[in-house]
Amino acid sequence: MTPGSGMGSVMGGGMNGLRATPTPGAHLAAPLSCAAPTDLAAERVMVTLVDMGMSRMMGGVAPMGSHMLLSAAPTTVRTGRVSIVVDNTGWRTHELVVLPLAPGAEAGQRVVRSDGTVDEAGSLGEASASCAAGEGDGITSGSVGWVTLTLPPGHYELVCNLQNHYASGMRQELVVTS
Repeated sequence: MTPGSGMGSVMGGGMNGLRATPTPGAHLAAPLSCAAPTDLAAERVMVTLVDMGMSRMMGGVAPMGSHMLLSAAPTTVRTGRVSIVVDNTGWRTHELVVLPLAPGAEAGQRVVRSDGTVDEAGSLGEASASCAAGEGDGITSGSVGWVTLTLPPGHYELVCNLQNHYASGMRQELVVTS
């Protein structure tokens, strides 16, 4: 993000329940109601999930072509135990699934099925519980979820696999080095 782009306050303020005042024209972030524990693995990936241009008034299934964002930092970590902490600052429920990428594949190339999701075969784990670790019914607006995994070297894709979310931009590559 470039300084003054309007998204800096959303992306930079979303960790551990802190929220900066939004810049005019920026996505209005849902305030976080909980935080991840402080004793997670030393290698951490902080993920922020955002519904851009959407509001609390827009319920139901996300329409195809909605503008959503999954932003992770850092995008490269060392092999071993990695904690992925997910802030849902959007208004919709989201999740985070860790999928391996085939050699030479890039994030965003998975085939979206007729139900608006991608195949989760080979999933290494997910954060889909509100204010808790691991799997659940989804990370609700303003909640934090997390998962700690042991990841071997390789390329992975972090995705939100709820209906139409992957196709709407909720995916990012994570590289694990030795």
